Amino acid sequence: MRVKRGFKAKRRRATIMQAAKGNYMSRSRRYRVARETVERGWAYAFAHRKNKKRDFRRLWITRINAAVRERGLSYSKFMDMIHKANIDLDRKVLAYLAVEDPMAFDRIIEAAKAN
Repeated sequence: MRVKRGFKAKRRRATIMQAAKGNYMSRSRRYRVARETVERGWAYAFAHRKNKKRDFRRLWITRINAAVRERGLSYSKFMDMIHKANIDLDRKVLAYLAVEDPMAFDRIIEAAKAN
């Protein structure tokens, strides 16, 4: 007796076709083309979720560096002072303060220099 795999195969294809909605022409209508497109899209999504973390870290470092150089320091020296002073603020918070609240950022620099 042969196995027809009707329900499982239909559900698997339906999932792919649902994910391919909104694609151009046969990419949203034909299963084989839709599957290739969707799988490639999922691969890009996975990779770019990783890249997003790198990109934001680079942005924060750039912002902190710009703010610190205005005050006569370099980024690496500033981060060294921060760590030695046991100021536990991550780069995201430091970048936010550098842009949104320069007075608080100045106080952080003073606290780091004092130590």
